[in-house]
Amino acid sequence: MRRITVRDWPRTVLGMALVLACTGCMGVGEGRTTQGPSSSASEPTTAAPPPSMTEEPTEEPTPEPTPGKGPECPAERCFSVLVSGDLLVHPQLWDQAAVDAAETGNGTLDFEPLLAGQRPYIENSDLALCHMETPVAVPEGPFSGYPQFNVPPQILTAAKAVGYQACTTASNHTIDAGTEGLVRTLDTLDGLGLEHTGSYASEADSQNIMVLDTPAAKVAVIEATYGLNGLIAEFPWQVDMLDAPAMIAKAERAREEGADVVIAAIHAGDEYASLPNQQQIDIAHALADSGAVDFIYGHHTHSVLPIEKYNDTWIVYGLGNGVTELSPVYDVNNEGLTVRAQFAQDGEGEWTVNDLAWVPSVIVRDPYRWCSLAPDQPAGSCSTPEHEEAVKARTLATVNTFDADDDGAHPWSVSEETSPED
Repeated sequence: MRRITVRDWPRTVLGMALVLACTGCMGVGEGRTTQGPSSSASEPTTAAPPPSMTEEPTEEPTPEPTPGKGPECPAERCFSVLVSGDLLVHPQLWDQAAVDAAETGNGTLDFEPLLAGQRPYIENSDLALCHMETPVAVPEGPFSGYPQFNVPPQILTAAKAVGYQACTTASNHTIDAGTEGLVRTLDTLDGLGLEHTGSYASEADSQNIMVLDTPAAKVAVIEATYGLNGLIAEFPWQVDMLDAPAMIAKAERAREEGADVVIAAIHAGDEYASLPNQQQIDIAHALADSGAVDFIYGHHTHSVLPIEKYNDTWIVYGLGNGVTELSPVYDVNNEGLTVRAQFAQDGEGEWTVNDLAWVPSVIVRDPYRWCSLAPDQPAGSCSTPEHEEAVKARTLATVNTFDADDDGAHPWSVSEETSPED
């Protein structure tokens, strides 16, 4: 996977056109030579006859079938995108990472065991997007937790190790460590080869759109946050703020410049809620109504929120937490949702989500781990069977508040699938 910004495509195409137009031309006074004997101005030359005007136009090559990773593809071309909850690192988690590093020998802080349970789901998806909730510090620290985070960058090393290819970075904590922390976070992502969008190190970067390659399609991702916890960014372009018209304009520009599919992420909502607030609904519905966005999902509430199929567009209002410290007060804080959307291309070249699968998760401790509560996981593999059943029942009821199950969203059992590459 490589990063492509749609702003670069027109310039690249224009450059290629100029090169092709000038191929075989000889500049005056440039000392160029031509192959073969030269001819004088007095010697007649025979021009090659023009191609027949009746020749059949060359047909566009038929794209190779690409079934993608996931359930059986109902068309010639499919791909899948996985999204998951916040990477929200508290001191208890970096203490655990130090213990794990002592056992694995992987540096001084090793977060990979914390995230390792996500690997099978990521491996059965073509594209995996994480959400980095906070800025990162230098590897040796000092680190800080709530209310203004500055966390170990090794969490991103682990995200890369388990298979994530890109992360969104706009949140209410994005500028907790100022411009220095924002830039350091983006530099860390760049150094790991993780693409990113939502916050930016320069004004020029803020004008780019993150477009990611899959074997079947180019996928643009846009993201924005409702606020910055009362802080003010040093420059207005540093963090994308929620604004439906601006997001729609960005989505339309992405399509105009080559993106096949556009995904939007919304960082908003009421913490620990079980329903989206009006801002989330209004923004998500506006994006869906625009026709420029194909799939919408959200972060921030630290709780799982419903899934809705609105205007033929899937909206996952809240993914809860991916990793976090356990709350003794809010059970929902310790829970999350991982969602995979499979896109299929119809005969007219249009892409739609044909399958939406979700898996509930819970954070456990002693040791701290992300743990799947998917239907194919043995009872008691994360915590007590009673606790697991309570989490699964709560997640199921919340996810289906807007009748997502009737519209086709379903729990995900990764063991029942075989990747096309297997």
